[in-house]
Amino acid sequence: MLSSLFLLHWPRRLGVLGVCAALLLPVAPAQAQLNNGRLPNLGDGAEVPLGVERRLGESIAREIYRDPDYLDDPVLGDYLQSIWQTLLASARQRGELTPELDQQFSWEIALIRERSINAFALPGGYLGVHLGLISAVSSSDELASVLAHELSHVTQRHIARMIAQQGRQGPMVMGAMILGMLAASRTPSASGVSAANAVMVGGQAAAIQSQLNFSRDMEREADRIGYGVMTDAGFEAQGFVSMFEKLQQASRLNDNGSFPYLRSHPMTTERIADAQARQQLLPNRAPVVTSPEHAMMSARAQVLTNPGVDVLRNLAGLANATDLANAPPARQAGLLYGATMAEMKQRNFAAARQHLARLQTLGGLTLNAQRVVRLLSAELALASGDAAQAVALLAPKATVLANNDRATRMQLAQSRVATRQPAQAKNASDELLLWLNQHPRDASAWLVMAAAYELQGDGLRAIRAQAEARAMELDYGAAVDRFKAAQALAHQMASQGKLDRGDHMEASIIDTRLRELERLRREQALER
Repeated sequence: MLSSLFLLHWPRRLGVLGVCAALLLPVAPAQAQLNNGRLPNLGDGAEVPLGVERRLGESIAREIYRDPDYLDDPVLGDYLQSIWQTLLASARQRGELTPELDQQFSWEIALIRERSINAFALPGGYLGVHLGLISAVSSSDELASVLAHELSHVTQRHIARMIAQQGRQGPMVMGAMILGMLAASRTPSASGVSAANAVMVGGQAAAIQSQLNFSRDMEREADRIGYGVMTDAGFEAQGFVSMFEKLQQASRLNDNGSFPYLRSHPMTTERIADAQARQQLLPNRAPVVTSPEHAMMSARAQVLTNPGVDVLRNLAGLANATDLANAPPARQAGLLYGATMAEMKQRNFAAARQHLARLQTLGGLTLNAQRVVRLLSAELALASGDAAQAVALLAPKATVLANNDRATRMQLAQSRVATRQPAQAKNASDELLLWLNQHPRDASAWLVMAAAYELQGDGLRAIRAQAEARAMELDYGAAVDRFKAAQALAHQMASQGKLDRGDHMEASIIDTRLRELERLRREQALER
């Protein structure tokens, strides 16, 4: 959906990387059996091994994690995961997500601080979601339609098939461009440049048209399969239709006036018609409505895009409308949540507390919505410098946390560390250790763990946690440097007789992880 496939709309600095990586990958002879760019059989893509696709995705994800627009927000992340995990379960049940693919790909979602309405799929099961998409959609059903579409790009191996298609066309395209550059260098006049452009355009025309047809077929397939995954997961089919309508009315991302056969995506009107036709085959279902939880998440996404002071003031002012009390509960919740965050961003904590108090008195909120409000209360307390209050708000709930409540765990740990009390830091590290045993790829949790260990005066474990965070962000060079620093500290402690039994075990883990990360760094260097 949107401009999602491969790197069609990721920020500019990654576009060239993705295209070059695709063109340089070898193509197996089996790919030559495809005729005239026809779409392979459903899920085909064996000519690009899963491991190759995963490593290509990691090389791109590594750059995303380094990008200042990358955002790890546990509150929004938990909301996305509640939808994403439901879709993954549906895809498994339908047989779209095979056990091999499930095991070898990452299935991780990265939040991008971009205001555009977009999401994208990367090789290896990495997905990106722009905050602008979350702030624009009206319901979890619309958001599910986008995620299901992107999921289907991955399960159907569209990226592998695109790599193979681009690989076959690479020599023809590059040859045409080289001829064009030569013609331009020999005839620098305006007519010569026009002639060079004509050579390049003529040489690429067949390849480009074939590639566009290939991509359009993939988009239709992702629409069809994503629709089935979404509806089987229990989301309303109308969300698929309304999402297309929203794109057509608000962003025009898919309809730019081009002729249909010159587009890489089918026309939005065509896709709306297809979705409506599928919807008619289903029994009558309730219309899509905005829930208070979604309205609050949409407001949060809007504030986190850093829209500027004027927009923040406007968001805060919307909560003072005289007719707000007569608005639907979801609209009230969204406006009050957005106003609280907007005032908090501007450090107007007194005004933020006033909006929060009104939000807390709203009736009819589900348990999930109440949890979101409680997290906002703790976030406000922490931002205003009252870490002890944030701990008091969250600690009683920590004993009955759901397994997927990452936001409460992270915010409680951050609040404990912010108290600057070693006893609280010890509680934070103990709680995070349990979480990381089950979710070792949580880089942010490793960083909070490092801060907790530093507050306890445990430098060895603090440095190791920093190294793990770098490793989880796929920055193997930085991870190796930190592991070496931890190894050096362990040797120094041993020489001074300060290494106890627990420290010896930690030092052994550090040695093992260092060898593993050095191997991964060498492999990463070879791939480059």
